[in-house]
This record gives sequence, structure tokens and C-alpha cells, in this order.
Amino acid sequence: MTLQAKETILVLDFGSQYSQLIARRVREAGAFSLLVAPNESLEKLRAHNPKGIILSGGPASVTDAGAPVCDARLFELGVPVLGICYGMQLGCQLLGSQVGKAPAREYGRTKLHVKVAKDLLQGISSPATVWMSHGDQVIGLSNDFEILASTPTCPAAAVKHRTQKFWGVQFHPEVTHTPCGVDILRNFLQEACGCTGSWAMADFLDEEVARVRKQVGKDRVICGLSGGVDSAVAAALIARAVPGQMTCIFVDNGLLRKNERDLVESAFRHHFDVELKVVDARKEFLNDLAGIEDPQEKRRRIGHRFIDVFQRAAKEVRGGVKFLAQGTLYPDRIESGQSHAGTAASIKLHHNVGGLP
Repeated sequence: MTLQAKETILVLDFGSQYSQLIARRVREAGAFSLLVAPNESLEKLRAHNPKGIILSGGPASVTDAGAPVCDARLFELGVPVLGICYGMQLGCQLLGSQVGKAPAREYGRTKLHVKVAKDLLQGISSPATVWMSHGDQVIGLSNDFEILASTPTCPAAAVKHRTQKFWGVQFHPEVTHTPCGVDILRNFLQEACGCTGSWAMADFLDEEVARVRKQVGKDRVICGLSGGVDSAVAAALIARAVPGQMTCIFVDNGLLRKNERDLVESAFRHHFDVELKVVDARKEFLNDLAGIEDPQEKRRRIGHRFIDVFQRAAKEVRGGVKFLAQGTLYPDRIESGQSHAGTAASIKLHHNVGGLP
């Protein structure tokens, strides 16, 4: 049985810096989560056989032309939908409510007064501390909705549609600044979606090992190994799937932590069945960075030099390589502003991909 056939929650990413955190919170609650583009077709969403859908927050305004939207037929899937911040506003708008500028922007902690302590807010004490970050809010709530909670400046801070399986919260339950947020998400997953909370990361590991083994077959893989968590985990997973079929290239750029090169060599030579190729390129990197003060330019130069060194080392690998492995975490994508909605604010170029052509 695949992960999707078990208990999958789709997180439609509207560009929030918290989107990957929502996905993480869902997994911590024992359900498999998957970040998907908000403009994913209804057919593709249905193909995932989701138990529920979460609409993330986002930096745009739902009233702006060109703001990211989802398929208006989303509710035809018949699965529970939770809208968070922007996601709540979009869901409410699609279901006949009006969104506009809030009387006062809310950024930070505020008190949530629970009016209906059931389903989504079951077991939540009132008042509860929640984290707000919004300039818009629902200003004309359709009679088809029920208000579950409010704040001093937001009358509809948590809502539920009376006939559709839609809930919305204007605050962010996924962040630690909302202490009751984990309970709210768990209520949605278990009470609304019917998730059992039985999924574990070990299930994901077993499936990914099987998937890599099937995809690679008897071919060889090459992997850029930095010593960081992302590439190290990817390399370890692939080594488990296809032992003896991977070459890892570790580039010493002169910017490593103390003894990091020795630690990487020791770990991957003694504990994993891989070929490890170490390239000493310290002089090349440091020459490129001499006199450069701008952090973004440094990242670009590091990226370009890494690709150059990696390509040269890859050409020396014997046996014919068919697959290139790269370990990339959600935070890498988020800090580089590469959300599914294409609207996440860029924090910085990522040091591993900032110079990619």
C-alpha cells in the first residue's frame, strides 16, 4: 500500500514562508503531507486520494489581480478543507463571502475568544493565545458560515461552513507562537478528516528506498556531498537502496567547519558502501572570494565555482553514470523564494544552488 493510499493531506502552497512548517506539523501528527501547487488541476488533486486539504497562508491579497488561486471546484472533492490566513480568505471568498482590508493590521500575538468549542476548536481554552499576520480579513461573512472564534479586531477569526466541509482560521496554528495550534491541527486531521495518526517517517523511508532501487536498477549514481544534513541523508538513503552503485563527490572549498572534511571522509568511507571522491579546491574558492563583500555575490561565486569543480570531478568517474542525486530540504526552497505559488519572498540565494546556470 502506498503512502498516498494511506492518509495523505495535501497542502496547497500559496507562497507562505510557513508552508513547509504546515506540512511538518501534519507529519508530526501522524499523517503524510504533500506540498502541491495551488493551481494543480482538480484531476491531479483527486489522483492523490487525499483525506483532507490545507490551504496555506501567503503574502498576496486575494483581492489583487493575479493573486494565486486554486480550482474553484475544489470543494467538489468532498474532503475536508482547512484554510489558514490567506487560505481562509480565499476559501471564504470562493464560498460567497467578502474579503477586504482589515480595520487594523494584526502582526503578533493576540487573544482568541472561542465561541463554539467543538470540532476544530474542541478542547481549546478561551481566551487562547494565537499568532496573527494579516492585513486583509473576511469583512462580509456569508450566512452559510458559522463563526467559531474571534479576536478584538477580527470578528471572524475562525469559521466553519454550514454545508461544505470547510473550516478557516485567520491565525497561524502551525507556529510555536500559537500554543494550542498543534491541538487545532490535530482536531482537523482526526475529527474532520478521520486520520488515525498511524503514519510514521519509517514508512516514508521504506517506500523511498524501494522507489530508488526500482528507478536506478543496476545503473550508477553520482551525488554531490557537502557534509550537510540534506546531501548526507540523500546519500545514505541511496546507499541503502543501491549499495556499491554510487560515487559521492565531496568538494573542500576552504569554508568548512573545523575537521568537517575528516568527519565526512570517516563516515562515508567506513559506514556506507559508496565510492567517495574528495576534491581539494580551497585555493580556487578563496581566490574567487578575495575582496568580495556582498553576501549575494559571494553565494553566486561559490555556486558557480562548485559547479565547475563538480563537473570536472564527475568527468573522471568511471563506469558510466546515469543518475545525478541532489539532497534538497524544504528550507532550501523556502529561503530561496521557490514556493509552489512563486510568490514567497526571497530570503537569500541558497549557497548550494545560488550559482546554478
